Amino acid sequence: MHAGTRYVKQAYGLLKVGVRSSHKNSSSYEVIQETYVCMLRLKSSAEENNIRIQPGSGETHIFFPDSLADDLIVEVQDSKGKHLGHVLVQVATIVEDATDKLQWWSIYREPEHEPVGKLQLCINYLTSSDDNSHHKCGSVAETVAYDLVLEVAMKVQQFQQRNLQLYGSWKWLLTEFASYYGVSDVYTKLRYLSYVMDVATPTADCLGLVHELLMPVAMKGHNKRALSHQENRILGETKDQIKQILSLVFENYKSLDESSFSGIMDVFEPATGLVAPALEPAIKLYMLLHDVLSPEAQTNLCHYFQAAARKRSRRHLAETDEFVTTNNEPNFMETVAMSIAYQKMTCLCRNIKNEILTDIEIHNQHILPTFIDLPNLSASIYSTELCNRLRAFLLACPPPGPSPPMVELVIETADFHRDLASWNICHVKGGVDAKELFHLYIMIWIQDKQQSLLESCKLETVKWSGVRTQHSTTPFIDEMYERLKETLSDYEVIICRWPEYIFVLENAISDVEKAIVEALNKQYVDVVSPLKEILTPKKFGLKYMQKLTKRSVCSYTVPDELGMLLNSMKRMLDVLRPKIETQFKSWGSCIPEGGNTAPGEHLSEVTVMLRTKFRGYLQAVVEKLAKNTKLQNSTKLKKILQDSQETMGESDIRGRMQMLKELLRSTINHLHTVFETQVFIAICRWYWDRMAQDVLGFLENRKENRSWYKVSQIAVSILDDTFTSQMQQLVGNALPAKDLEPPRSILELRSMLGKDAYY
Repeated sequence: MHAGTRYVKQAYGLLKVGVRSSHKNSSSYEVIQETYVCMLRLKSSAEENNIRIQPGSGETHIFFPDSLADDLIVEVQDSKGKHLGHVLVQVATIVEDATDKLQWWSIYREPEHEPVGKLQLCINYLTSSDDNSHHKCGSVAETVAYDLVLEVAMKVQQFQQRNLQLYGSWKWLLTEFASYYGVSDVYTKLRYLSYVMDVATPTADCLGLVHELLMPVAMKGHNKRALSHQENRILGETKDQIKQILSLVFENYKSLDESSFSGIMDVFEPATGLVAPALEPAIKLYMLLHDVLSPEAQTNLCHYFQAAARKRSRRHLAETDEFVTTNNEPNFMETVAMSIAYQKMTCLCRNIKNEILTDIEIHNQHILPTFIDLPNLSASIYSTELCNRLRAFLLACPPPGPSPPMVELVIETADFHRDLASWNICHVKGGVDAKELFHLYIMIWIQDKQQSLLESCKLETVKWSGVRTQHSTTPFIDEMYERLKETLSDYEVIICRWPEYIFVLENAISDVEKAIVEALNKQYVDVVSPLKEILTPKKFGLKYMQKLTKRSVCSYTVPDELGMLLNSMKRMLDVLRPKIETQFKSWGSCIPEGGNTAPGEHLSEVTVMLRTKFRGYLQAVVEKLAKNTKLQNSTKLKKILQDSQETMGESDIRGRMQMLKELLRSTINHLHTVFETQVFIAICRWYWDRMAQDVLGFLENRKENRSWYKVSQIAVSILDDTFTSQMQQLVGNALPAKDLEPPRSILELRSMLGKDAYY
């Protein structure tokens, strides 16, 4: 080992250089005038260490080469600083013939390597075996020997990517060798670091070791003159390698895997929410190499994380590339394929959200410098690219309606938008705005659904003609309201997130309900027509009176179809529509305070319209039935009262009322077969009240003649008994007590007739 050291010492030395130059076109090699400049440096030194020498000036400079492999580089420039060519002088060539101090060297221009002239250099090469020679060259032999020992140690201890630490006797030997032969601590760390960087991986143990080795060097290396040329060269090379490994860490900070041999996941996986162990030592290493207070260092670090976000975003988006067309034309896919496409888009939103959640977790660990707001930095990229993909996807695969996969995508997108705000992440222009993305489609869905239901109103009435349900109603209304209920269910998710669509949907529903009523009127137009003369006020002109007198009078019988119509309208009012109204009222709680209108106004208009029609039909039926009692004198109530005398006994009066009583019973029994219970009770009470109005009309001009009171009292009691007994008999215990209470006209009669009217 000592012999090797002496040999290396004798092989290296110092160069003393002087310069003369000649252009290629010169007739002789003369010392030229000072029109050229030479820039000299050793290959092992940095470019900023160039030495400027004027050819022919007699200037000299002393260089300290690192080894025989070092080179002297001379760059020739004109007086304006334009590069003309360069000369490369190998130190090994000078050592071989140290006696020939003055030599001509060819000047070459790259990249053609064309000779353009010659340069005369006067080079003195000096060596010394003195141990006290210049420290920058005197340690070269020892460092070469140290390198040999280090390489042997690493080979014996199987130094490799995941086994970087030296230990035991070999570590002790290296320490003792460096101490004995005066190898600096900086050199030992740099040389060890250079080997580490050759096999470096983006793992916590590797980066931690790099930081440990580089820390004392970096603290000393702020002043380049404190390090030898050899140490500066190694430091420069390792810094470049460290920057590369840091770039790898930062641009793959979510794909790092300590268990992988390479330190990076072999297969791309979604974010897990865990912070990679290698990230913290990587940040420390970056801060060691850069002044993080400088804008340039901050910008570069931000760019690394932005590049990482773009890279991961592209990997996620690649899962849905097949669904996005390049010509902006819609794809026509089968239902199953469309469902799969929307499920993948939903998964994409979820994965992107997990990416941001992981960035929030990293941010909360306080690993990164304070100038990096990682969640906002990455979210601006993720949100923008996700929004662009969603818009392109919806254009390529337009959703036909709020199907479950589509609704799931709406939910996920709306949650993504809401979560960004709740995480205090600033909204960026072009980022995800769920309502803006889906607004047009939601409006089209509602319009299409409304049109579909309106078309059904025109067709379904024919389909269900003559068919009745267990409620004695047409199946048409149950089917239509079931579809309305399904429609509300489909849009519940959308309404809960964007309540403003309540009013759009309410308008559509109310229009459909009006169409349902109109369809019922058209379906049962034949049974409604006879009622129109009562529903529509007539102008009693001469022609109308002549027509009325010539018309044959016949008894009116309530048809079964009219029963289905009124039963259906009653079911709409009492059973089907309240469910719709209740749903809209519950949604009303979602509307922020301060709104100008409340949901339900349009539905209330439909309620008023339907109730008015229903009551009008009931009134018309009752009037028709009341006219039936006037077709014969034996059933005409006013005639019976008028012909009855005060001297008649109660039994005689009841005998006169018997035909009317039988007619009323027969009519009530028929009504029970036509109408469902609630409609039956309503029409019976109205009929009861209408008959009482005839008694009131009879007494109108006879109030002062109390002789008619007895007859009227008996007639009222017969009406009460007939209607209450028949309703009780037909309805049974299901008849509420309040429906047995006398109607308004009966109460008015009792009040007029006095206490004796109460039986």
